[in-house]
Amino acid sequence: MGAYTAHVDTFARDNLPPASQWPQFVFDLPELQYPERLNAASLLDDAAAQYRDKDAVVWEAGRWSYGELLAKSNQIARVLRDELGLKPGNRVLLHASNSAMTIACWWAVLKAGGVVVTTMPMLRAREISVIVDKARISHVLAEASLWQAIEGAREATDCIRSALFFGPGGELEGRMASQASDFENVPTASDDPALIAFTSGTTGKPKGCIHFHRDILSMANTFARYILKPTSDDVFCGTPPFAFTFGLGGSVVFPAAFGASTALSTAPGYDALCDAIARHKVTTLFTAPTAYRAIVKAADLGRLSSLKQCISAGEPLAKATSEAWFEATGLRLIDGIGSTEMIHIFISAAGEDIRPGSTGKPIPGFQACVIDDDGQVLELGSIGRLAIRGPTGCRYLADDRQANYVVNGWNVTGDVYRVDEDGYFWFVARADDMIISSGYNIAAPEVEQALLLHPKVAETAVVGVPEAERGHICKAFVVLHQHDEASDGLKAELQDFVKSTIAPYKYPRAVEFVRDLPKTETGKLQRFRLKTP
Repeated sequence: MGAYTAHVDTFARDNLPPASQWPQFVFDLPELQYPERLNAASLLDDAAAQYRDKDAVVWEAGRWSYGELLAKSNQIARVLRDELGLKPGNRVLLHASNSAMTIACWWAVLKAGGVVVTTMPMLRAREISVIVDKARISHVLAEASLWQAIEGAREATDCIRSALFFGPGGELEGRMASQASDFENVPTASDDPALIAFTSGTTGKPKGCIHFHRDILSMANTFARYILKPTSDDVFCGTPPFAFTFGLGGSVVFPAAFGASTALSTAPGYDALCDAIARHKVTTLFTAPTAYRAIVKAADLGRLSSLKQCISAGEPLAKATSEAWFEATGLRLIDGIGSTEMIHIFISAAGEDIRPGSTGKPIPGFQACVIDDDGQVLELGSIGRLAIRGPTGCRYLADDRQANYVVNGWNVTGDVYRVDEDGYFWFVARADDMIISSGYNIAAPEVEQALLLHPKVAETAVVGVPEAERGHICKAFVVLHQHDEASDGLKAELQDFVKSTIAPYKYPRAVEFVRDLPKTETGKLQRFRLKTP
């Protein structure tokens, strides 16, 4: 890291991994040569300067131009700095659904020099409090409808100094009204932390991935610039929450970087998504294979006629799904693999370079290979652990698992891939027990811990099992206490219990009662035996 920093609160910088555990970074494109001082919010300022009256965000009930989005972001930044006492480097929790105000808040935190920590609106107080403690969150911006989760986390932790809510019943908009609409961005260093993205990991113990201001620009200057090649005429739309860096890039960063528009689908469900595509003439869609499979079954595919590019990530894209989408729409899905640790997609292909079933090749700016268990690079045609390096990379927040992710300077994702003689990468399997369902990462141990809180559960093990619509689903094998009886009613009770304890999408969609769980002689769970039909 450079010597210069704008951070007064240096917690995030101080809790970066040792330099010896950092990956090797590669900046071999002209666009990746960044100045020492850089605030990623300059993307919004530049877009507003060139496209002030053009739509920045549109949704069913309204629209904001780039000039309006910039003004609101500036006002929020002033509230953070002048009324809430935010100091550069303070961590700000952003807990909200995908909305125009959420976008404005996200840019505002960067403008004020804060480190934004975005969480999914489905998370409960228990899950949020873990993140708050880990990142030492000092300020919160959240939707008013989610106040209970925030207040619960606030009671369980000791570091939140202030929380402001927006939307119906909130007060942020009222405070914004008294603020001027201009703001001079804090002159952060290009390697000052800008965001911490949390991922559950295979143990359920969340890992915070620290990304710098330059990393935010890098995802736009690699995947977006070279694979999507967007223009200011494009309209982006996606289903992933902004807490997923896949969604953050597709709905927040990429449109601003190229002066394009973001269309928000404000109602749940794939039918509403299709309506939003038709209403706003969306050209570029970001979602998971699960969604593409569901949309193909929709009766009126004419609503998709404006689409030019469709990006699939979040879970492996099956060749059958790719072919079904092509047959229904005439568009080839742009597959891609990324990770929270790398901030966005690093292997992909577009246009005539797409080979259905293959993820693609390393995008410009990135290098990829497969390695063996000793960290040695394997030849083309081999199967091994996927390893990546480029302008972004893994830097966990105070986590000894850093040494597992970075091997010999490479970022090792936990995926097993085959690379063919032409340099195309083909997904083989996950190397850990992470369950990827409908594009969401679900840690089996976290679901198990929730089930064990139920008074009737003596033991449990959760695995991922294949399922046509979602790729995989969570299946729980449950051992009850001696005097409790299995029933369909109890299955539903356990499912509802998990939904009320952790984020609802993590609940086990299948529950099987068993007398005991397979274990080794030393008592360790043999999870692999539960995955075998």
